[in-house]
Order: sequence, then structure tokens, then C-alpha cells
Amino acid sequence: MENIRQIFDFGWPYVRRYWGRLALGILLGVAFGLFNATFVWGTKTLFERLEPVESTMDVPHTNAVPGAWKAKLNALNDRVLAVADGWLPRVGVPLETKQIIGGLMFLPILVFLRSGIGYASVYCLGWVSEYAVRDIKLDAHKKLQGLSMDYFHARQLGDHTMLINRGAGSLHRCLTYGVADAIKEPFTILGLVAAMFLLDWELALFGILFAPLSVIPIYFVGRKLRRVAKVAYTKGTEQDSLMVEVYTNMRTIKAYGLERLQQSRFAEIYQKLARVGMKSLQARHLQNPVIELLSMFGAGVIILFVFHTGKSTPQLVGFLTGMIMLYQPIKKLGGINQYYQEASVGVGMLRTAFGTEPSVAEVTEAKALPRLREGLKFEVVDFSYGDEPVLRGLDVELPKGTKLGVVGESGAGKSTLVSLLLRFYDPTAGSITIDGADIREASLESLRGQMALVSQEIVIFNQSVADNIACGKLDATREDIIAAAKAANAHEFIEGLPEGYDTHLGEQGTRLSGGQRQRIAIARAFVREAPILILDEATASLDSKAEAEVQGAIDRLEEGRTVVCVAHRLSTLRGMDRIIVLEAGRVVETGGFAELMERNGAFAAMARKQGITSSSA
Repeated sequence: MENIRQIFDFGWPYVRRYWGRLALGILLGVAFGLFNATFVWGTKTLFERLEPVESTMDVPHTNAVPGAWKAKLNALNDRVLAVADGWLPRVGVPLETKQIIGGLMFLPILVFLRSGIGYASVYCLGWVSEYAVRDIKLDAHKKLQGLSMDYFHARQLGDHTMLINRGAGSLHRCLTYGVADAIKEPFTILGLVAAMFLLDWELALFGILFAPLSVIPIYFVGRKLRRVAKVAYTKGTEQDSLMVEVYTNMRTIKAYGLERLQQSRFAEIYQKLARVGMKSLQARHLQNPVIELLSMFGAGVIILFVFHTGKSTPQLVGFLTGMIMLYQPIKKLGGINQYYQEASVGVGMLRTAFGTEPSVAEVTEAKALPRLREGLKFEVVDFSYGDEPVLRGLDVELPKGTKLGVVGESGAGKSTLVSLLLRFYDPTAGSITIDGADIREASLESLRGQMALVSQEIVIFNQSVADNIACGKLDATREDIIAAAKAANAHEFIEGLPEGYDTHLGEQGTRLSGGQRQRIAIARAFVREAPILILDEATASLDSKAEAEVQGAIDRLEEGRTVVCVAHRLSTLRGMDRIIVLEAGRVVETGGFAELMERNGAFAAMARKQGITSSSA
């Protein structure tokens, strides 16, 4: 029950948005459940008409309903039978066309009405489920995209795919099938039991004697399924992460002949998933035979009791119909329990994600940051990932229009400086200001709107060329996009693509070379028209020819902007106004390119490793 309550608490805010269809689906589900009782009455009525007219005259309507209720039900039954009498065949009465049609259509009409009501109920509730899960998935994506970078660094990509696909998917199955059956089947049981008690309370007591025992296998199977579902989610996450890892790095895998190794990793995961699947299969399919066994015990008790008491054949047939139908909804309720057990694990994942707060969040009264006027400043900034310090006492000022180069060995804190400026993280101590305003007091949209990023990790979306460039400015016109592409030296090769600017580039721009992808990224920065430009190893992954093609575009992009350029290739920093050298998170040198070379310190030592000397500088 606790699992059901948690699922209800989580799903209700989404489901109630569609309360009209929800209410209609519930009402139809109740009607479906209660309508099942008509089959007990219908089969009893038909079999009564198989006995001679004289014998049926002496059969009492019921021996269970007292007083006024008995009279009302008997009167209703008599009125219905009076209408149906001319349409239904009876032993000893010659068959006419009307009775043949009625005999053929009596039970099909009941089935048609029952099925129609059931279909309408499932349709309404399924519609609500589809749109509620759509909203949950959208909110999950919105939540994930609002979390800070540390959340994603601590998790595998498979965690996110499992959250959206398996977590929301299990909830979808629960809402689509579990809710519909949870409404219909209890009322089916209620209607059938009521009909059986109205027919004969003694038979009803004996017939449903074993029904409560069905709860036992349902309970134990549910517990096992919940444990299995947790393992399945864990292994499913590993599978999704491995698939992303393998198929996004296929070039390296083939180059090093790692196909067999990766296949063995897949085999190990799939072996574990197969074992989990078999445990789930065993649990699911053990439940129904146990319930069916109990139902047959109940049917046997009824038959023996009928022989003992001399009840009539129509009563026996009516009760056997009720018994057969009674255990079907009980079996379905067991299936509902399976849906809820699996969904409870998925809802737990969703609740955890929805309850996670970003470590970098906007303040309540975040201010819109005006366009850069004076400059930006790092004021005695410290930062650490956990207990490990990365930046120590960073104190750097960049007046507007200044071009700052940042160099250092791997792990010196260069990329961390960029991440702090973009506010992917907040300083452990100190502050970063733009025009004297602490960026922690500014809205993230206005802060990041001031900046354009061109990094070593070239991101190309599976969209058209124009759409990729327009990511820098969503309301950019086609003229803006073309102008940005020309400035980035990209217009010529774009025009040569099959559909020009409307060519879809595929996942990660697989149709383009590295230099072409980088020029698309530079065009994106051009169209953004941001006053602050961040270059994070922008040419590090390019060969010398591609770098030369891209560098000219970067030089134009830097004009009139405040630039922070993180570079491994020191030759790209010749045009910087100032360069800082980081070691273990501290600034150990600062100055112009030529000045640092003449100083013959840490910067000059790194330059010599790259074949740059004072004379070549």
C-alpha cells in the first residue's frame, strides 16, 4: 500500500490536469465492473428456461434478500423477464424467428455492452496516462537541464536514459493498465459477489471461501518483483552506458581491435539481465496457477454443496459462471500489483531526481545583468572539487576589450577558471564580478547571454546547418546566419553541401571535417554577438592546416570583444594583451607574450617544449 500511495502522490498532480476524461474513465470503469454481474443473472435465466414451465413456476427468485429489497429486486427481475420472455426460447415452446434471434443475441448483447463500456473506460484512462507521462517526461528533462554540472559528472549517461525511458515507462504502464484495472476489477468482484449472494447466500459463502487466500501469492510475488526490478534498473543503466560508450567511440575500438573485449562486456551484462528476467518470469507466472488452483477448490466446494442440498441446475450454472468470472479479476489484480511494484522503483528514481537541488542556483531576486561596460574581475578566488583545491587566491582583472591568455600544465586549473566564469560552479571563496556586480546575484540567462563559448569539444546537433548556427541566437534571421558563416570562413563549404544551409549534419556533424565543425561553432559565436568570448582550447584538436583556416576566423571573432583564451598551443596566444600562467591553481607569471619569453620562466619553458624560442617569438 505504501508503494501505491507514493505512486499516487507523485502522479496525481499530472493526472488531475485531465480530470474530465479521468472522471469519465473512472465512471465507465465502475459501470464495467458492476455490469459483469449481469452474466450471473443471464446464464441462470437461460438455464431456467431449459426446464419445463411447470417446474420453473415453483422456483423462488431468491432466498437471501429480505423484506423490501427482496420485493423490489423481484419486481425488477419480473419486469425485465416480461420484456425478454417473447425473445428467449423456452423448453416446450415452439421456436419462432423472434426467439431464434433472441437466443442468438442475448449473451452477445451482454458481451457487446460490457466490452464497449470497458473499451471506453480504458481509452479515457489511457488518454490521461499518455498525456500525464508526456508531462512527466518533459518535466524530467526540464529538471535535469536545470541541475548543475556536478550532478552530471557524478552519474553515467545510462542513469539519465533509464530515468526517462524505463522509469517513466514503468509509470506509464502502471497508469495505462494498472489504474484502469484497479478501478474495473474491484467493482467486478463486488458486482459478482453481490449477484451470487442475491442468488443464494449459502452457495456464495462456500464459493468465495478460498478467494481471500489469493492475497498470499499476490503479496509474496509483489515483494520479489520489486527486488528484481531494482536489479533490472541497475543492470539496465550499465547496459545503456556501455552502448553509448562503445558506439560513440567506434573509431578507437576498431583502431585498437577492441571488438571482442567490448562484446565480452556486453555478454556479461546481458547474462545478468537474462537471469533477472528469468526471476521476474518465474514470479509472474507462478502467481496465476496458484490463484487458479484456489478457484477450482472453490468450484469443487460449490458442486459438493449443490449435491448435498439439492439446489437447482440453474443455480449451479449461475454460480459456476460467477466463480469462473470472479477469479479472473483476482488474477488481474495480481497483475496490477506487478505493475505497481515495478512502477514504484521507477517513481523512486524520478522522485530522487525531482528532489535534487542544483548546487548552483539563482538567488530569489536575481538581477538581469546589463551588457558589459567596464570589465570583469576574479577577486581572490578559491575553488576545490571536494577536498582537493584547484584554484588558490586567483586575482585577475580584465578591463573591457582585454584579451587574456591562460596557460598551464594539465590540471593547473585552466578549464576550471572557464567553468567558474560561466557559473557552472561557484567559487569556494572569493567572488567573480562583472562591472562590479557579483555574478552570483545575476540571473543565469543574463550572465551566460553575455558570453560566447568556442571549445575543443565541438558540439554539432543533429539539425540543419542553419539551425546549428542559430543555436547562438535563436531569433537570428537567415541573413544573420549567412553573415556569421561568412565571418567564420564557413559559407563556401556550406554552400557546397547537398542542401546548403538546410543540410542536416547528422549526430555530432559526422558529415563534416574537424575544421568545418569548428567553423560552424565559430559562426554560432559570431551570431551570438556576445561581448565576452571564451576560447577553451579551440584549435587543440585540429591539424596545422585546419588550425590555420580556423585561426583567421577566430582572429576576426576576437575583434572588439573581451577574450579569455585557454590554450595549449602557445603560438595561438601571440595576439593576447596579457597572459597568465597557472601552476597548481596559482598565478605564477603574468605578462605579454614577448615579455614572458624574455623572462625565461615557466611560460618560456613550456614554449621551448613546443619549439618556440625567443627568436621565433
